[in-house]
Amino acid sequence: MKEQQPLLDKTIVVTRAQDQSSEIRKQLLALGARVCDLPALVIGPPKTWGPLDEALEEIDDFHWIIFSSANGVDAVEKRLNISNRSLSNTKKSTKIAAVGKKTANYLDKLGAKVDFIPSDFVADSLVENFPISGFGLNILLPRVETGGRTFLSNAFKSAGAKVTEVAAYESSCPESLPSATKMKVKNNELDAILFSSGKTSQNSAKLLSRAFGSQWLEKLNNVKIVSIGPQTSLSCKKYFGRVDKEANPHSVEGLVSACIDLDL
Repeated sequence: MKEQQPLLDKTIVVTRAQDQSSEIRKQLLALGARVCDLPALVIGPPKTWGPLDEALEEIDDFHWIIFSSANGVDAVEKRLNISNRSLSNTKKSTKIAAVGKKTANYLDKLGAKVDFIPSDFVADSLVENFPISGFGLNILLPRVETGGRTFLSNAFKSAGAKVTEVAAYESSCPESLPSATKMKVKNNELDAILFSSGKTSQNSAKLLSRAFGSQWLEKLNNVKIVSIGPQTSLSCKKYFGRVDKEANPHSVEGLVSACIDLDL
């Protein structure tokens, strides 16, 4: 049974936004784990849709649209749908790049052709392996309104591209921990916490601090901290003081494999 369900009876916390946890939850449950939700992000609209809508009016003028998250894809698609347009019917001259497997899968689900996905599923790899020179390119970067990295924008601007960076959505911190998860933390019943972004790490630390006060980190002494990738690991080290395992590949599947490798 242990071979078939290597996470049997292990309690694992998932920190994605509530409506985004189904994929990893399904995989963990199939391996025997008990899954606790700690929604660390609330996804909502930006303060104004104006800049994004203006950019989308000229979508056919962009050489590339680069999506760093499925949230950006969702926001752009919904704004396009208002005027009976879609990412699936952009001009062939407008190519699409996606950072991450989940982002690429969402684009594929919409019927949008993904022209480039970096092999390491991270922004740094996208820049390093971009199929053509950035010089002279007109690039659209839909992104989170606050708190996101400016790495992609800066890198392409330095390479000579014209970059239009617009807020497509906002992510904020929930008010509190779910009561069931709070009880698991209080009773020291957790085996691992999985982080899929720097912001989920930061917000989880904030929520745990609100719930347990200044001694909140002591509640996690026996809990493994698992990160999806390099930037998330940096955030985990900043807010939790450590990372016990980093996913490789940097994907949902990699997070699950990391849990198995830790032999919780």
